[in-house]
Amino acid sequence: MQALDERTTRLYPFAPHTFDLDGLRMHYVDEGAGEVIVCVHGNPTWSFYYRNLIADLRRDHRVVAPDHIGCGRSDKPGDDRYPYRLERRIGDLERLLDHLGLDANLTLVVHDWGGMIGAGVACRRPERIARMVILNTAAFLLPAGKNLPLRLAFIRDTPLATLAVRGFNAFARGALHMAVADPMRPDVQRGYLAPYDSWENRIATLRFVQDIPLAPGDASYAAARWVDDHLARLADIPKLICWGARDFVFDDAFLAEWRRRFPGAEVHRFADAGHYVLEDAGDRIIPLVRDFLARHPLGAAASPAEATS
Repeated sequence: MQALDERTTRLYPFAPHTFDLDGLRMHYVDEGAGEVIVCVHGNPTWSFYYRNLIADLRRDHRVVAPDHIGCGRSDKPGDDRYPYRLERRIGDLERLLDHLGLDANLTLVVHDWGGMIGAGVACRRPERIARMVILNTAAFLLPAGKNLPLRLAFIRDTPLATLAVRGFNAFARGALHMAVADPMRPDVQRGYLAPYDSWENRIATLRFVQDIPLAPGDASYAAARWVDDHLARLADIPKLICWGARDFVFDDAFLAEWRRRFPGAEVHRFADAGHYVLEDAGDRIIPLVRDFLARHPLGAAASPAEATS
């Protein structure tokens, strides 16, 4: 498992756990006890994105936050050992939840790619999910009239992008500035970049972008289309949407689509926050999450599983 330096550990002081996925180690955080919160990150982040939410909620909840394969402290295999496709991502998360015995009363928190991955798991077994917290993400194909932003299209479709992303870490480094409205502290920037410190370790940051499904010929289009078509299965689940309005990818057109799909969702739009909405507005979002959880109580809470390592 990839080691973290002391400065990152101070920001992310959580015991590591791993789950074996066909010989690959999937790292996850498992903190606290009580009702279970599952936090699913996107790209180019890792479970570090949820560090402040985990630290707060673990006082009286159990918080599980995995790192996708290729991300964070999970293994970062080459293409010969892992497909880096949406269908596999959904399956990985589903297998982790099965391994931990998390079958019901889960609160799902999703951001960026975590929306499609988490919703894929939820749509397969809606009875697992009791509440959702949605943060600048999508669980559907591009809204009508939307095109992929040019910066993402360049990475997705241009061979030169391999050198930029894997050689110079351009995507993760660029996000430190483009994904926030307020400048990040240097120690927080280091935390986001810590797992992506070499050509080999940056494979997922590139593959995630290359896997964005836009048309029927794309490798993950069928998987994304299935989630899009079955999203209505989650209609009765209480939802809290916290949205950074200064997001150059998941903009207000995506928020409008969430509202169209789920008109009963509780929505808070932050005009002064970007894509990494928990960085710009976490101090306002965490109380909203706590209030949302309190207003939508569950039945018996799940008990912590034994840690694996």
